[in-house]
Amino acid sequence: MKNNNDIFVTRSSMPPYEEYIEAIKPLWETHWLTNMGVYHQQLEKELAEYLDVPQISLTVNGHMALELAIQSFDFPEGSEIITTPFTFISTTHAIVRNKLKPVFCDVKESDGTIDEEKIEDLITEKTVAILPVHVFGNVCAIEKIQQIANDYNLKVIYDAAHAFGEKYLGRGIGNYGDVSIFSFHATKVFNTIEGGAVVCKTQEKYERLRDLKNFGIRGEELVASVGANAKMNEFAAIMGLCNLKHIDDAFSSRKKIYEYYEKEVENIDGLSLYTPKENATRNFCYFPIKVESDYSLTRDELYLKLLADNIHARKYFYPLTADQACFKNKYKDNPLVTARELTIKSMVLPLYEGLEEEYQRKIIQLLKL
Repeated sequence: MKNNNDIFVTRSSMPPYEEYIEAIKPLWETHWLTNMGVYHQQLEKELAEYLDVPQISLTVNGHMALELAIQSFDFPEGSEIITTPFTFISTTHAIVRNKLKPVFCDVKESDGTIDEEKIEDLITEKTVAILPVHVFGNVCAIEKIQQIANDYNLKVIYDAAHAFGEKYLGRGIGNYGDVSIFSFHATKVFNTIEGGAVVCKTQEKYERLRDLKNFGIRGEELVASVGANAKMNEFAAIMGLCNLKHIDDAFSSRKKIYEYYEKEVENIDGLSLYTPKENATRNFCYFPIKVESDYSLTRDELYLKLLADNIHARKYFYPLTADQACFKNKYKDNPLVTARELTIKSMVLPLYEGLEEEYQRKIIQLLKL
């Protein structure tokens, strides 16, 4: 059983109670709770402006955003998508559930993102897309990935679940690739309780996503195509609108904690940090560390030491996505040396706005042994 002294890896951001309650009151007048109502539409508009992207299509969660984004390209069944194994399982499931084949590319030790120098060797006549992940908010090698995609006529689908609000070369991160998706899960730096979004660069793509998330319904008597039900409801949209008002304060609070951790960890022998990309802003969504071989404990031993003090770190991403039981050892022989190494030495420390300074200091003291 959890107790009140437990410190978790994250804590959901929430607006003031009175603000949210006041914001949802009109729903009791209209009784319009879903089906892309006024708040759904308002959130799409405000997010597009905040994220500096052409257009946003909201979904019920980040996984469906990715699954439907992939589906919107109508790739032939059995086609291959080159992707990273160092990610949350959702990334891979979205490929598999579209009846496509994930082809795992190793990652870079420096930042955990897909190793762009190893992508070309994996391209075959069945390859249709590259699906990189801005893991921990670390921006991928965008230019090189796009160059490869152009050379081989491939689509680029970015999983930007960790990269909300980030910019690269002054542009919103969602502008890169053919599409990008975001997750607004309760654990993310910006949340709608549950939710997600696809960045749409054209009206045609927006309408395709609208069909896919709403049964293909085009009118009261017309279903133009086969689709799912992946719409965001109005309660979630209002939570997003409220949280968006406070997002800059959330970033500021996280930045302060992140920089404290960073300064302290850099002086602890045997612990190292991921290296962020130049010319990219950061949203301070996670604070991952790497427990190197010259540290006095293994990653798992350090994890248990923190847990004994009610501090719940996370072993992201362990086991490696490609090695999860659901794939029944199908990818065990893939040469994913760096990714497998990162899974046994990476750990994410608690980081969220409002994390008390005494707990920040306690965590660092435990790391110092």
